[in-house]
Parts: sequence; C-alpha cells; structure tokens
Amino acid sequence: MAQHLTALAALTFALAPGASEIQLTPAGPVFRSADGSGRQADVSAWRIDAASAERVIARLAARANPLVIDYEHQTLLAEKNGQPAPAAGWFKALEWRDGLGLFAIGVEWTPRAAAMIAAGEYRYLSPVFEYDRRTGEVLGVRMAALTNDPGLDGMAAVALTAALAAFDGVAATPVFQPEETLMNETLKKLLAALGLPDSTPEGDALKAVAALKEKADQAEGAQAQLTAQVAALKAQAPDPAQYAPVATMLALQTEVAALTARIAEGEVAQVIEGALDEGKLSQAQKEWAENLGKKDLAALKAFVASAPAIAALKGMQSDGLPPAGGGGGNAASDADVAVMKAMGLSADEFSKGKD
Repeated sequence: MAQHLTALAALTFALAPGASEIQLTPAGPVFRSADGSGRQADVSAWRIDAASAERVIARLAARANPLVIDYEHQTLLAEKNGQPAPAAGWFKALEWRDGLGLFAIGVEWTPRAAAMIAAGEYRYLSPVFEYDRRTGEVLGVRMAALTNDPGLDGMAAVALTAALAAFDGVAATPVFQPEETLMNETLKKLLAALGLPDSTPEGDALKAVAALKEKADQAEGAQAQLTAQVAALKAQAPDPAQYAPVATMLALQTEVAALTARIAEGEVAQVIEGALDEGKLSQAQKEWAENLGKKDLAALKAFVASAPAIAALKGMQSDGLPPAGGGGGNAASDADVAVMKAMGLSADEFSKGKD
C-alpha cells in the first residue's frame, strides 16, 4: 500500500506563566527533538523557514475554528482511554519570528489552565504539527498540549496519525493527501491543461490558474454586458419616423413600379406619335419602335433624334391620300401605300405611274 505524503509529530517547549504567546517550533531551517521523541523514522529532521512558515500561517488563518490546547494530548487519546479531554486554551493566529521560530499568538487560556501554569503544575507545551514525509517540511499546526513529560510518553504514532482526520478544518487543503502517484498524475494533467511543463514551480502554476480565471471572469462580464444591451434593444419600440413595416415598403415598391411602367408607356407612345408625324418613323416601324421603347426608351429617343425626316412619311403616313375604304376612286389602298413607301414615290408620282 502506498504511503501518504504527510504525517504528524510533536515536540516540547517550556512555558512561561501567563504567556499569551507560545513557541511552537525553533527557527530552523532544520530542527529535531532532543531525544527523538514524537518523530517518526521517515525523516531525520523537520524543516521550517520564513517561506514555509508563511504557508503554515495562511493555512491556519483559513480555518473557521481555533486550535485547541489540551492536557497531555488527551484529545488524541480519548477514543482509546475513554477519558474526557477538556481544553486548556485556544489559539487562532501564528507568527514567524526570524531567529526564533514559529509562535502562537493571542493564546486564550482557561482560568483553570492559567492557574495550573502559574502554580507550576504544568511547565511544558507540546505542539502537534503536520509535516511532509519526503522533506520533513512543516506543513501545518494541528493542536498543542500542556505536559510535564518532555519524552511524550504514550504519544504513539498511531495516536498522532489519528489527529489528521480529527482536526482537519480546511477543506481546500486536506491533511490526508492523495497517494503520491495519483497526485503526480493529477498535477501533470493540470499543468498540461495550462500549457506548462511538469517542472513548473507551484507558484508559477498558481499564477497561471489566476490569469486563466481572470480571463474567464472578463469574458463572463462581457457576455453579461452584451446580453443586457440586446435585452434593452428588444425592449425599445421602433421609431415610426425612422422605420417602416416591410409590408408597407413592398406595397409602395409595387405601386411605384406600376406607376413607372404607365409613365414609360405613355412616353413611348408620345415619342412614336411624334416620330410618325415628323416622318421619322413609318407605320411598318411602329411595332418595332414600341418594343424598343418598352425595353430601352433612351435608345428609342436616340434613334428618333438621329433619323432623317422623310417628307413622304409626314402626316397620316398615307402621303396625303384618304384612308383606305374612305370613298373616292383615287383612294389609295394599303397595298398602294406600301408600294409607294417601298419605291420611295410620292402620291402624285405613284398616281401618274398607275395611269
């Protein structure tokens, strides 16, 4: 079975009567108990410095409840011996002092404990702390106890280990770490997702996560802003002075197209009639001219403007002859008119030729 990465240890410091500040560890960076008590065999010494102490302090600050100081570590032994475990005091804050070590500050003693310390009934404090099995680095303070036995008789490793689960109040930093293999794989996957190599320091990885979260927050804020703008636009009624319904515009376009077509037809007819009167078009060309005018009025106008006026075509397109079937023996038939037009003869010339 794989070993967990953390364990608990204890050591002993002398107490000063009435002290509200108590020492929990020496200054380090390496320290050990004088007789080896309270330390398991997995590390030769414990380690703590200003940087690691800062993490320990932050971890305790994240807890909702203060840590207990009891008598003779009875809190850890209560399940085994069935005895009560009254508190001797409480502390919630830690402080690192260069050259001295880690201290609990603002310690609140119970009246009973304060009296016993003042009377010399208890002379030592034994802190219990969590450490890394691989490096010996102190990871967190778990509790402390008043004791008179620097050797910590009865503080078996199993009792210390039991404190891990009993006193963990920081969900974000579980005391029982996942097994090493699983944790390494998880960290590798996290670093890979961030686009970072496996060797990335913890601080750099945290910065990358923070930057990613900041981008996500910005995107979420922009999305919320756009959503609000769209909702505001939908809630506004359109201005009739600036917008018209599509159906109204389509009907208007249809009316304009029809009116334009009627105007164009009238103008085509006017141009053709004028051209006929001026002798620039013949009746035979009328249908062609109408089709051209419908398709391209400008082209028709250009043709009429450039066409020569033929005197023989002026008037009623019959060169002065009465319409066919209008009476009179000299009335020119449609066929006569067509012949005159084809031969370019006037009515008189055509009549003389017939005679």
